[in-house]
Amino acid sequence: APQPKQRPIKKYTQSSIDQNSEKPRNKIMSEVKLFGCWYSRFSWRVEMALKLKGVEYEFIEEDLSNKSPLLLKYNPIHKKAPVLLHNGKPIVESSVIIEYIDETWEGPSILPKDPYERALARFWVKFIDEKCAVAMWKAFSSPGEEGEKAKEEAAQLLKFVEEEIKGKKFFGGDNIGLVDISANFIGYWFGILQEIVGLELLTKDKYPNLCEWIDGYISHSFIKDNLPPKDKMIEVFKAFARPGYSGYKPKVA
Repeated sequence: APQPKQRPIKKYTQSSIDQNSEKPRNKIMSEVKLFGCWYSRFSWRVEMALKLKGVEYEFIEEDLSNKSPLLLKYNPIHKKAPVLLHNGKPIVESSVIIEYIDETWEGPSILPKDPYERALARFWVKFIDEKCAVAMWKAFSSPGEEGEKAKEEAAQLLKFVEEEIKGKKFFGGDNIGLVDISANFIGYWFGILQEIVGLELLTKDKYPNLCEWIDGYISHSFIKDNLPPKDKMIEVFKAFARPGYSGYKPKVA
């Protein structure tokens, strides 16, 4: 897959992400490496968690079609990215990594402090990952009747997310939190997929609250400064598009 130039590591303070707590004080020297893939929504959300905390890290790009021996060594069970390596100790699975980051480094809280709110946030991440994103991807990539069925399923599932975000700036309230970071597939990735195949699923007339969140999400400086480049994303994902759709028109050189 084409690889864009490495984005420079940038530290974010609470003021730069509209948070109202003290500055992070991550004084302890540690070695942090992230094995990931630049267009992976799972790798991206881990990067956002690290940046939110102001953690310096080294990003190691993985070719998912030819995984490195180090990736297989550090994640021998799933053999997937991302993998966070902290002082030589590997942590796998993006949701687990994010909670580890939140508990290990000072800075803005990613998960809510209240146990009930924290449980709700975990629920919505699981619902979006295991239900919404699965159906939405199938609507984009599956041909014929299977794709249409997935589109109908996704439309019903998104209604729950539409209701949850109603009246909120972000899923976490006034601040970007766990669900916002983890809902990146809805917030950015799927808009590109829709454009590639000319799919009309997630639209303002059907989901006004969710689309309002998307607009605020991708225009927020913390998110906007770190989104993968759209043109490169199109190059990668058009190979997975469902047959029979011709919504994407390549730019004429």
